[in-house]
Amino acid sequence: MLSLFQILMLILDVVWFIIIVHVIMSWLINFQVLNLNQQLVAQIWYGLNRLVEPLYRPVRKILPPMSGLDLAPLVVLIGVYALRIILANNIGYFV
Repeated sequence: MLSLFQILMLILDVVWFIIIVHVIMSWLINFQVLNLNQQLVAQIWYGLNRLVEPLYRPVRKILPPMSGLDLAPLVVLIGVYALRIILANNIGYFV
């Protein structure tokens, strides 16, 4: 069962990393450091959006519109971190 705990923690780490990369890439695109006309950048951006949109969509339904400020990634990151804490505090059930 300890393996299950480690796999769950690894999945949460990967989700955390993907969200951070998505946020940083969105900033770089908005500040025109990266250009979506470049094929590689567009493919990475499209792939990241397909990965994170299922996580953001339920959060965006709950959060009120904030006129250009998207807090969904922050809420999802807090949720991922909360899940890590819950798993870490209940490691006794996995051993």
